Amino acid sequence: MEVETTETLRSTPTRHEKSLGLLTMKFVCLLQETKDGVLDLKVAADSLAVKQKRRIYDITNVLEGVGLIEKKNKNVIQWRGQDRNSQTQEVLGQVKALKAQISELETQEKELDEQSAWLEENIKHLNHDPVTSAYPFLSFHFLIFLNVLFLLVVYLHPILYCKISHWTHTFAAEILC
Repeated sequence: MEVETTETLRSTPTRHEKSLGLLTMKFVCLLQETKDGVLDLKVAADSLAVKQKRRIYDITNVLEGVGLIEKKNKNVIQWRGQDRNSQTQEVLGQVKALKAQISELETQEKELDEQSAWLEENIKHLNHDPVTSAYPFLSFHFLIFLNVLFLLVVYLHPILYCKISHWTHTFAAEILC
């Protein structure tokens, strides 16, 4: 008895196979394959083996709402969207320009990644070099160009004391150690 239940479950379509999204994709493919983009909804329902024609009407209402199809009469619709064969030269030119821009941006991204890795490697060497690791610092001029609000923590030997103040219209810093 359990074997029959398993076989029955396997023969029924999965939730994904019954989804409205998948049915919509099949419907649009069927619509784009038709001559002149005209499709009879009864033929579509039979072709897609839809038991509830209401699902076809749900699809057509949404596609009509977004302007991809228009109703010719009660059960006939026509595709208004562009298919792959009707793309204009302008659209193809835009696609080509965008692909070139993407390629250029990917090249720039790769170069920036390489520079970032180089900087990280140099900082690592500076931090591990016995000569430079004893004297890490940031110059005042570098801090001006950061243009961000930040907290700078300075570690000094306990016997040292320093007070540095500098106020301008563009930059304000006060360091108490």
